[in-house]
Amino acid sequence: MTSIEPEAIAQRPIAVPPPPTWPALSPQEKAALKARIRDLLTAQDAVLVAHYYTDGDLQELAEETGGLVADSLEMARFGTTSPARTLVVCGVRFMGETAKILNPEKRVLMPDLAATCSLDEGCPAAEFAAFCDAHPEWCVVVYANTSAEVKARADWVVTSSIALPVVRHLHERGEKILWAPDRHLGRYVQQETGADMLLWQGACVVHEAFKGYALEQLRRLHADAAVLVHPESPAEVIDQADVVGSTTQLIKAVSELPNETFIVATDQGIFWKMHQLAPHKRLIAAPTAGVGATCESCAHCPWMAMNALQNLEQVLVRGDQEVLVAPGIRERALVPIRRMLDFAEERGIGGRPATTT
Repeated sequence: MTSIEPEAIAQRPIAVPPPPTWPALSPQEKAALKARIRDLLTAQDAVLVAHYYTDGDLQELAEETGGLVADSLEMARFGTTSPARTLVVCGVRFMGETAKILNPEKRVLMPDLAATCSLDEGCPAAEFAAFCDAHPEWCVVVYANTSAEVKARADWVVTSSIALPVVRHLHERGEKILWAPDRHLGRYVQQETGADMLLWQGACVVHEAFKGYALEQLRRLHADAAVLVHPESPAEVIDQADVVGSTTQLIKAVSELPNETFIVATDQGIFWKMHQLAPHKRLIAAPTAGVGATCESCAHCPWMAMNALQNLEQVLVRGDQEVLVAPGIRERALVPIRRMLDFAEERGIGGRPATTT
């Protein structure tokens, strides 16, 4: 088979939707809407699972109703332990698919199934399979931000919180690693572990927008600030970080480090949890602005923004945004996902930040 080099895939443009606009709600309207959603969750034996990048109202409601606010690793774990018969996943499509793969007997709903991810979109299953076929001697490690079909082709699935220990483990075993899809995270993992890695050339449209030169200027204005960076960011941003880590690791840093000010290079949805745990800390969004930009930092995933209280209520009423995964795909994708979860449990990796500072 002809080798498909990852650089060829990188040229595909990703269609980024405009951020959705939701009608403004008065405090009374919002309270009434949340009350209706609570009743629907109870009536349907459903639990709400929200990612740190979703709107703060959704995160708050998840916590108030006994659900979960977490990173993708903890979201994957939660569904397997919750007794609820329905999981409502507020996040992006791969998170809903992972929940269904791990819990085929449960109904999994999302507010909007069109909420995808630029990393997922940039790694089409057929082209990725051809790439794997062209490099059969490599151990295939895929980031969680991929479709069920891509996961089904993998030996391992990893999240950002577990990527380093997994790759370090594989490197110590002498494995050569085919990594997909985020090239920035892959480069960071390769640099930290010394592993022999072949990188697919995908990128997150949110994190790739952070500007190294603008961050350097911002740091001069806030010399006492700690810089927190998600490893999906470009190298010139990662290289300026005091802490590089997953969403959970960055949240813990805000709570645990003595700094009063933090410059944060990840999706601004994370600020809700950071403010909740460390209300006295000052958080500054890392800059994404370039020439002609309309904001200093536009770091918010437009697909995450497709989750809102309004369509959360609608999906609970209609049940029409159900996540389905073909049985054959589910069975194959379950193997690398379960391998990741077993590895995390054996090594004591993961966990959520404390609920108070």
